[in-house]
Amino acid sequence: MPDTMVDAEVLKDGVQLACRAPSLHNSQPWQWTADSAGLHLYVDRARKLYSADKSGREALIGCGAVLDHLRVAMAAAGWTAHVERFPNPNNLDHLASIDFSPISLVTDGHRRRADAILRRRTDRLPFARSRNFGLLEPLLHHCFDAEAAYLDVIADELRPQLAEASQLTESLRLYDSSYHSELEWWTGHFETIDGIPAASLVSAAESDRVEVGRAFPVSRHSERRAGIPEDDSTVLVVSTDGDTRKDAFRSGEVLSAVLLECTLAGLATCTMTHLIELSSSRRIVGLLTGREAMPQLLIRVGEAPVMDETPPMTPRRPLHEILNFRD
Repeated sequence: MPDTMVDAEVLKDGVQLACRAPSLHNSQPWQWTADSAGLHLYVDRARKLYSADKSGREALIGCGAVLDHLRVAMAAAGWTAHVERFPNPNNLDHLASIDFSPISLVTDGHRRRADAILRRRTDRLPFARSRNFGLLEPLLHHCFDAEAAYLDVIADELRPQLAEASQLTESLRLYDSSYHSELEWWTGHFETIDGIPAASLVSAAESDRVEVGRAFPVSRHSERRAGIPEDDSTVLVVSTDGDTRKDAFRSGEVLSAVLLECTLAGLATCTMTHLIELSSSRRIVGLLTGREAMPQLLIRVGEAPVMDETPPMTPRRPLHEILNFRD
């Protein structure tokens, strides 16, 4: 049992901010329980997508991202989170137990990183090339535990092969009714607490300028970012040595750290997992990294026009649905 207990309201605020983390189709596959020993994170199997995420790997990635977001949120509130992963071998849905100790000084860096959680968006429009990515890249490699995963940049000359892999994925799913039904279910709603709202989707013309994006149902937006004729983002790949539940979970933590670091640098980001959902395209991505490792996810990073309208915040489930207190 921790020596110091965190006030319930502080814990609620931390969990609520943490749940701004990204997840597949904004499915939010997590559940939190607080008790006298601390805070516990569980994967919510009922929110796993059974067509796009047959193995449940992407649900674990989302849970890893929400765990790292929680650490950031609690640090800004003055608490260091101490994490034990997979604490119960008899309950594999119990992903982490967390207790807390007070931080001696909350710095501007702690606060800015927590603010980045609210500023981060999944931006599916085309990006311009980042002019300062060379300065940012070393920071990205140091913002997470190097033992958790690898982070690689896809070389420009390999982008056509990456685009072909993306097209292969869409071709193989062209007649997959269950996949497309699931995609329709989670997208395009106007008033909801989960899924991807219509305002966050792109039009067919906009989608055509991003050669490595997932093919979502198209929106009725007019042509945006006409000054960027085609996506010129930098594509990052997060890979792990293995392909276990722990590997997927840790790669989600890395995803969170990289997204927040990019947001702090003023860059736009878009997480991509469709290339990893089928073995054929996943194998191609692995070859492009040059590593004997398992790709877990990709991230597009680039610049959005300064005067661009900020993409809307996607909805989140109410706190009472995802956090419960146990005596």
